[in-house]
Amino acid sequence: MVRSGCMRFVAGLFLVLGLFSAPPKAKAQTEIDLALVLAVDISFSMDTEEQALQREGFAQAFRSPLVHEAIRAGLVGRIAVTYVEWAGASDQKVIIPWTVLDNSESLMAFADRISSTPLSRAQRTSISSAIDFSSKLFDELDATATRQVIDVSGDGPNNQGRGVEQARDDALAKGIIINGLPIMLRKPGYLDIPELDIYYRDCVIGGQGSFMVPVRERDQFINAIKTKILLEVANLTPQIPRIERIQNPPRANCLTGEMQWRDRWNN
Repeated sequence: MVRSGCMRFVAGLFLVLGLFSAPPKAKAQTEIDLALVLAVDISFSMDTEEQALQREGFAQAFRSPLVHEAIRAGLVGRIAVTYVEWAGASDQKVIIPWTVLDNSESLMAFADRISSTPLSRAQRTSISSAIDFSSKLFDELDATATRQVIDVSGDGPNNQGRGVEQARDDALAKGIIINGLPIMLRKPGYLDIPELDIYYRDCVIGGQGSFMVPVRERDQFINAIKTKILLEVANLTPQIPRIERIQNPPRANCLTGEMQWRDRWNN
């Protein structure tokens, strides 16, 4: 009995020692040059023609040979992208989950998925919630990225959720870069502002090398998106018209959207 008990003790001891001495299994991660969240506005202020142009712009961007070459020219030669649609504070949805793009086949398939997704629209505009939602997506990515970028496109100021400056600053504190595509295709209405590009510059975008590409004409829309994606993928310094870097102290009222919404219901 004593000998049997000793043997069980020794066997258990070896088992415990084996657990401590065994090397931990490392979680393999893919290295990528860029993790990019495409955060696309689908609020009712975006008409169906604008939405269709927006979709076509993103699809064409990922079909572009220039974008393919820019990815191949990266240090690693691959990126990861997810396509998100957003509107109000509780309305964000991942349309295409994180997808690693490292060859023409994967890029063309990603573009086809963008084109084939049905259009949808929703109420209100919460850029802050779009940024918060997008920031969390980087935690779900099983890859190590040299750069993390949120690409926000929209046609109006934040009018729901927490302050857009707070959301932006929290994202920047995590090392995330935010770029913008302010869409100004129509004359400003009761919930629009005439200088949305200034609002985006001062209240939305931020981080090292951040930039925006304002869109003022419909015939600019698709090319503007293609240019913006190319610059983000290639990590280039913008050198073309209609692109402004964040340089000056804030000038826009970052609560203008909330004030417009409050005044609408108070009158």
